[in-house]
Amino acid sequence: MTGQLDVIREANLGIIALNRPEAINALSLEMIDGITRALEQWADDDEIRLVLFEGRGPRGFCSGGDVRAVRSSVLAGRAEQADAFFAAEYRMNGIIARYPKPLVALTHGIVMGGGIGIAGHCAFRFTTTEARFAMPEAAIGFTCDVGVNFILGKAPVHRALAFAMTGVPVGAADALALGLTDCAIDPARYDAVRAGIAAAAGATRIEAALGALMQAEMAPVGEAVLCAAADRHAGLDWTDVAAIVGTAGREPQLAQLALRSPTSLVAIAESLHAARRMADITEVLAADLRLARLLSRLPDFAEGVRAVLVDKDQRPDWRPRSLEGVDRSSLLAVIGAG
Repeated sequence: MTGQLDVIREANLGIIALNRPEAINALSLEMIDGITRALEQWADDDEIRLVLFEGRGPRGFCSGGDVRAVRSSVLAGRAEQADAFFAAEYRMNGIIARYPKPLVALTHGIVMGGGIGIAGHCAFRFTTTEARFAMPEAAIGFTCDVGVNFILGKAPVHRALAFAMTGVPVGAADALALGLTDCAIDPARYDAVRAGIAAAAGATRIEAALGALMQAEMAPVGEAVLCAAADRHAGLDWTDVAAIVGTAGREPQLAQLALRSPTSLVAIAESLHAARRMADITEVLAADLRLARLLSRLPDFAEGVRAVLVDKDQRPDWRPRSLEGVDRSSLLAVIGAG
């Protein structure tokens, strides 16, 4: 147990609770390392049969990685520290995605960036109906990383790109349609569902118990608004970033495309398409790391984090300012599009 992470054993249940509520549980390197250690220890512990991820505090499960700290490292000339952060985070994502025991995520409120990188790779994913999911990296000059392209792999490409490129928060209906979660529950049932997850750790057939819990607790979620907007442009050439911005971007739900970093938009689109040709999560995360190392050193990352999270003026000065100026070939070379 640390000040930012609670690692607890309750009978056959291992609990990893993100405990940095003042920052909506933004992931520090200390938290990432703590999660990795706990998972590695429990993988060979016969008493732990099920692991649960949850987040402390009312505002949300996790707002993502601590990109302000990453930005500070880059600006101070210590880019290798940023590289180490991303390498540790993506290694953790890979462990979660390939874990030999059932992993459960029980999320609420804000579930963004690195939060999706934890919850989205779990085998069983519960969220509350008021939760808001986002990969807001295009707003900070970065790319949708943490293996999210693997998580989105079964969603229609136009829906996946609408979510990834706009970076806008979506509700539980869109999260279900995109494959980011499996079951939306009534927030008033949070404690009851958590008790059901704990009980499943002692069940003879854990997966069956969790499946039954999902069926019993699924709540109404309404319309998948973002996916519906993307569906209206399903026939568009979704490999053409300019066409996506110029045509799909006319939809009110997709209008944020025009405000995003041009470099990020190209990187996100190309990496998502490339991921669909990759063999497994390991390959996707390796491409994420190569792209993170490049983009964290480019001007748009420092400028985007400044505009959104430091000065909060929401007025980034992107370089280049248009899609025409983006060096697509360099991005493709790093991604390894093949």
